[in-house]
Amino acid sequence: MKLQKEKTLVLLKPDTVQRNLIGEIISRFEKIGLKIIAMKFVIPSKEEAYKHYVKNEEEITALGNRSIESKKKSGIESNENPKVLGQQIIDRLVRFLSSGPVVALVLEGNRAISITRKLVGSTEPLQSAVGTIRGDYTVDSYALADNDDRAVRNLIHASSSEFDSDYEINIWFKEDEIYTYNNVRDKILYDKSLTC
Repeated sequence: MKLQKEKTLVLLKPDTVQRNLIGEIISRFEKIGLKIIAMKFVIPSKEEAYKHYVKNEEEITALGNRSIESKKKSGIESNENPKVLGQQIIDRLVRFLSSGPVVALVLEGNRAISITRKLVGSTEPLQSAVGTIRGDYTVDSYALADNDDRAVRNLIHASSSEFDSDYEINIWFKEDEIYTYNNVRDKILYDKSLTC
């Protein structure tokens, strides 16, 4: 299989910061072989959070439709308007992401996007496997979040595709804030001339 070096955005959300899990979670990425090439500590504005979550207006309706489908799988019938529901979810996400400090990271490595998503776990912590970040550190659920009219507290955001990664990195980082460097791990993981 060919080396596919990628970059991905990770946000350690306000619940990660408040629970003092920053170092614990970052170490999980480093231990698996991903390299931090950018990092900052910020309190996003509501406008920045909205821009992060909404790339185009069609996404709001798509989010509402995914939520309705998820409810159906759980045996809950919903007659909600997908666009209205999607906007309610976005409003909750924006309110939560802008509620306190966030650590933004750009990670780099072979297949960084899919490896990061695998390590992070399912968006709903209750459905995340043991061994994933969400599965190991939180038990929140969509039902609890909906009941409290809030976003699910799932600790972390990770880009879901190459398109999303490029889009999101450009929101959170300027080009001169992202660094290119080599470390010993690069040689161990990616140098085909190295024999052990």
